[in-house]
Amino acid sequence: MGYIKFDKTQLINLEYSLKREVLRSNNSGSYAFTTIIGCNTRKYHALLACQLDNIDGGTHILLSTFDETVVQHGASFNLGIHKYPGIYEPKGHKYIRDFETEPIMYVIYRVGGVVLKKEILLVTHKDRVLIRYTLLDANSPTKLIFRPFLAFRNIHALCKANLDVNTKFTSVKNGIKVRMYTGYPSLYMQFSKKPEYVPVPNWYYNIEYPEEQNRGYNYQEDLYVPGYFEVPIKKGEVLIFSAGTSQTVTQTLNRQFNKELKGRIPLNNFENCLINSAQQFVVHRNKRAEIIAGFPWFGRWGRDTFISLPGLTISQGDLKTCKSVIDSMLTELKGGLFPNAGSYENPSYNSVDAPLWFFWSLQQYCEFSRCHKHVWKEYGKKIKQILNKFRDGTEFNIKMHENGLLWQGMQGHALTWMDAVVGGKPVTPRIGFAVEINALWYNAIMFSLTAAKIAQDRTFILEWIDVAETIKKSFLENFWDESKGYLADVVDYEKKDWSMRPNQVFATSLPYSIIDDEDIKKTILDVVKKELLTQKGLRTLSPKDPNYVGIYQGDQNQRDSSYHQGTVWPWLLGHFAEGYLRIHGSLGVDFIENIFKGFEEDMVIHGISTISEIYDGDPPHNPNGAVSQAWSVAELLRMKMMIEQFKEQ
Repeated sequence: MGYIKFDKTQLINLEYSLKREVLRSNNSGSYAFTTIIGCNTRKYHALLACQLDNIDGGTHILLSTFDETVVQHGASFNLGIHKYPGIYEPKGHKYIRDFETEPIMYVIYRVGGVVLKKEILLVTHKDRVLIRYTLLDANSPTKLIFRPFLAFRNIHALCKANLDVNTKFTSVKNGIKVRMYTGYPSLYMQFSKKPEYVPVPNWYYNIEYPEEQNRGYNYQEDLYVPGYFEVPIKKGEVLIFSAGTSQTVTQTLNRQFNKELKGRIPLNNFENCLINSAQQFVVHRNKRAEIIAGFPWFGRWGRDTFISLPGLTISQGDLKTCKSVIDSMLTELKGGLFPNAGSYENPSYNSVDAPLWFFWSLQQYCEFSRCHKHVWKEYGKKIKQILNKFRDGTEFNIKMHENGLLWQGMQGHALTWMDAVVGGKPVTPRIGFAVEINALWYNAIMFSLTAAKIAQDRTFILEWIDVAETIKKSFLENFWDESKGYLADVVDYEKKDWSMRPNQVFATSLPYSIIDDEDIKKTILDVVKKELLTQKGLRTLSPKDPNYVGIYQGDQNQRDSSYHQGTVWPWLLGHFAEGYLRIHGSLGVDFIENIFKGFEEDMVIHGISTISEIYDGDPPHNPNGAVSQAWSVAELLRMKMMIEQFKEQ
């Protein structure tokens, strides 16, 4: 029996199975994503979604679903399932008998005497999905019919029936190629043996996506089916289907599938699931290495890239990819800032902390690659550029003040990681001196000073050494209150925000801690542990606060209003664990390890074999948001590294 497995009773229970989703992605930026029974419940679900640079640089769904029908003795049994108004039709899930994950995720259907196995994987470096069908058993002649449901639209949009669609097709080896609209690439649909293709252009109307309906978005779509394929299949025979943006050599499909299979990490334990998931965020495209912040709707985000990079790469010893991502991001440095979100043509440079997390990410790379002697020569110019811009002033009022602390923010903008905006207004604007920004600011300067000392750059040292001391002194004076026992979240010249939030943990976790007093750090962590720590991460606001929201639900405005007002974020655990273990040493390992192991149950909830973006603040802390989030997975892997390190002490 596999590590991850669902039985018949779970699979045919739609309330259970439709809440569990499977995501696979590859190094080219493509993904395949649906529920464990193959019913699309989101507009983001697809069998093949690809990044299309020539259209808008975004991800586009070409092949939405691929319905199979088993034909025996003239009787047809459709294995597909779609949600239409008031009904699921067809009800192919009732034929599913097993779902397992080894060596890759697969389902087994049983229709009378027919037992059919279906396996899906993505080709590593191409925009191509492969589906392998194995007829395990059949007591009479069997034929399979396949109907491709096409969308050809951005993942954030919906397709509607129209007269502009190109209904023509071109025959290719063992299949056809189609292109619904000008500007899109052709989709090549081919089999390992020659099928009979019957062109019957048709629209399927009002397919519904319940998850989009729950999230307050438009949720009905029309999908285009150009025709269908018929293929006879014998007991024991293997049939492989390929859908991609380029033509493939059909006689090699079996070899291609087996080659891809050998490179997969088996999902046979918790840690392997995390490692497998980590690899899916890394994209190598257009001579760049990038990190996808989360699936399905996030793209390349600067802040998320640097926060998640060490856990995704260094934890697996992949220093080469770590450096490649850093170097790729540096090509877009502008005014001391990194692009946070947006397209390559129109990026948003609205993150104060992305450059500061760059220092931390580079710091981790240097620590594990032992490249301290070379870091200043290679990155010193960029380091100085960022620090000088932050000291002298750059966009969004980002500027070091006379007290050495870093000020940031302006009305209508949210520059820290708590960046939700509702009705044009930030939910947590945090204008002023933010606690984690200044902890990161100090760490960045100290790391730079250390590198400069090794490189003997005396000019830089003289320019910044006193600044570091000023920051450390000002930080405690402005943020610490002994009677409260924790740090203020944001400070300005008129007031202090004493909301109990998790941002203060970074003052205890970063390599160059802005706080020397171990007792103060312990007190901070004790309060955070008591009020914010849950089994799935840290709450973004204490339940004692009147602004606390314990359930993440509703339309976009409601969800964004609660995003950082109590919602739990797993990624914060990495720095809580780091601060905690530095205080408690090996005596704290069991406590942190229990939190880490507690996520094993999540391998079969929400996103299968991965970790969600967020969880509810209230018990039972249900998962929510993106089903697979880079920094959630990354920080758990980094926690694993820390646990092993402190066990050895």
